[in-house]
Amino acid sequence: MSPALVDINTTLSYSQEQAAGTGIVLSSNGEILTNNHVINGETSIQVTDVGNGKTYQAKVLGYDHAQDIAVVQLIGASGLAAASVGNSSNLVAGQSVVAIGNAGGTGGQPSITGGSISSLDQSITASDEGDGTSEQLNDLIQSNASIQPGDSGGSLVNLSGQVIGVDTAASDGFSFQTGSRNPEGFSIPINRAMEIARDILAGQGSPSIHVGATAFLGVDVSGAGQGNSPATGSGATISQVIANGAAASAGLVAGDTITSFGGKTVSSSTDLTDIIEIYHPGQTAEVAYIDSGGQSHTVNVTLASGPPS
Repeated sequence: MSPALVDINTTLSYSQEQAAGTGIVLSSNGEILTNNHVINGETSIQVTDVGNGKTYQAKVLGYDHAQDIAVVQLIGASGLAAASVGNSSNLVAGQSVVAIGNAGGTGGQPSITGGSISSLDQSITASDEGDGTSEQLNDLIQSNASIQPGDSGGSLVNLSGQVIGVDTAASDGFSFQTGSRNPEGFSIPINRAMEIARDILAGQGSPSIHVGATAFLGVDVSGAGQGNSPATGSGATISQVIANGAAASAGLVAGDTITSFGGKTVSSSTDLTDIIEIYHPGQTAEVAYIDSGGQSHTVNVTLASGPPS
């Protein structure tokens, strides 16, 4: 059973924190499928191919934040062993599966754990503590395979070694709400993941799929998931402004609450992230906000380039 996996190590945003995950090799020249939350907020990516042991720098080609799927490109890679992709449309409960990944983010030989499919078409709420956002992930494969932090982006395979799902595991700052007390592993069906990957590789963006460089406002709105505008009771309140960033240049400061972006209402930090995703660096958007004293303002912000959301 050839894993055709990579270990992904990222430096996150401007905090210089480190994170680790897994990716699935799609092509010999280093196109890699992984979870969006594995690369979310990265400012640099190092990827080690399990097959040849070499480490590469990588760049993000695109992502679907709502579906938790991303594709990255290894720089200078060739001759990699690619995964055998199966068909997730004919899966059944009780079917034996194997989860393969980088449990604990320790690298080296992949972690391998067996189990079976518990149920299909499951839904969970995934929350990112880093930026206060949350997404509802639907139609997931649930298994009793022990998927651990670091396994995110790894492969769920059938007994023929074909990838049938992309493991989506809790990691530092990224948690799931399922309502169940039992150990659970969740995976995104490979058919859906590959459909998104093909669109990204073809350069076909959509309201949910972002292709290319990410627009960057230059603010931290963590802790504003429910919004707390002093005037409206909603919005995304800025807790930190990146020095010399787009928001700082437009005069936004910590304590301001963004209530609309590009003419679209912002009721939470999740809204703000979703709206900005449709923009690209260099574009300008009108931002309405309320300052800490309750006064309303409108400014035009020219977005910079930054880490994927």
